Amino acid sequence: MKTTAKMAALALSLIATAASAQAVRTEKNMSLELANQIAAATVAACAANNHNVTAAVVDRAGTLRALQRADNAGPHTVGAAQGKAFTSASARANTSAMLENVQKNPGAQTLVDIPGFLVLGGGVPVRVGNEVIGAVGVGGAPGGHLDEQCANAGIAKVADLLK
Repeated sequence: MKTTAKMAALALSLIATAASAQAVRTEKNMSLELANQIAAATVAACAANNHNVTAAVVDRAGTLRALQRADNAGPHTVGAAQGKAFTSASARANTSAMLENVQKNPGAQTLVDIPGFLVLGGGVPVRVGNEVIGAVGVGGAPGGHLDEQCANAGIAKVADLLK
């Protein structure tokens, strides 16, 4: 009987040790320096195509880390960029793919009702490997597909830092 009790105690101890090891996580996240580099590169990419935009970069939790607005970007582009970045970080997906899903799938149409979500093209997650560390959102180009192109160009400019 004592051997069974000792084995049970050992098993519970091992389970508790494994559970506590999973209690603390290590996650990659967006630094301020990286966020500023992405925002600047994104605005520059759009400016090269004569689009005055705002770029918002958020961390993995959707919290704003950097915001840059081109001189002639409209005031509405600030909120649009932040909304797209938050939505992309939260869903860990491109907002253009989410928009397509909302348009084609009646079950997904209520995504637009989530507070803070802006389901329009122009939000792109920033990844290190398969891990999303944040997102960039762009507002102001004449179409979400163009906003997304600028976001992708901004991320591409810092690709060597995302390893």
